Amino acid sequence: MSVGLEQVRRDWTRLGSTEPLWAVCVDPAKRDGGWDDDEFLASGRSDIAPAIARLDELGLAPRRGRVLDFGCGAGRLSNALAAHFDRVVGVDISAPMLEEARRLDRSEGRIDFVLNERPDLSMFEADSFDLVYTDLVLQHLPTDLAEGYLRDFARVVRPGGALVVGVPESERRTFKGLVFKYAPWPLVALAQRVILRYPAPMRMHTLRTERVAELLPEARITASDEYWGGDHWRHLRHYIEVRT
Repeated sequence: MSVGLEQVRRDWTRLGSTEPLWAVCVDPAKRDGGWDDDEFLASGRSDIAPAIARLDELGLAPRRGRVLDFGCGAGRLSNALAAHFDRVVGVDISAPMLEEARRLDRSEGRIDFVLNERPDLSMFEADSFDLVYTDLVLQHLPTDLAEGYLRDFARVVRPGGALVVGVPESERRTFKGLVFKYAPWPLVALAQRVILRYPAPMRMHTLRTERVAELLPEARITASDEYWGGDHWRHLRHYIEVRT
């Protein structure tokens, strides 16, 4: 395991052990166990329903057999995806997060939660999913790892399938946004631990649309929709067709 990935594993193992639901949906009002299980899962359904409707509108991923939820955490989106696909595979680097996901599983056995500590998706065969879905995950990884996983998404999706990739496009010109843009990562991590009292730091970086296109030459970005980004990020959800 690379040094960068090992640090990510340690951080998210700590987050999964102490504040798994809050770490997935960071909300100051939900610290210290403030998320109700049903409320947490309902928030996943409210994210997935419009995304599936958008896929239908764009004519993408018409087969609804098998979907990969990359960076599934506590299974918030995996449960919602199970309402639209026959099988869901939720993959994460944090064993405690996956334990929480199994506790919250409402799919009646249609979700498989899998631990992956590798810097790739080699545990999955090529062309084995109809859709890869990932939202607000890649920005928590070192850039080289995030880009490597993104390339691998296209490998594991069947021709004619799709990717849905939610990532920060840019920092907003607010105080928080400028801190993330210009402050060195060790200083940001220290502030998260000391001032914000995070159990472990959450790395953040942007991934520009142009770079996504460069990394996926065999695919086509059909839409890039802006959605929630708080007061310091501009988030885009990319709907990407994997060509035949």
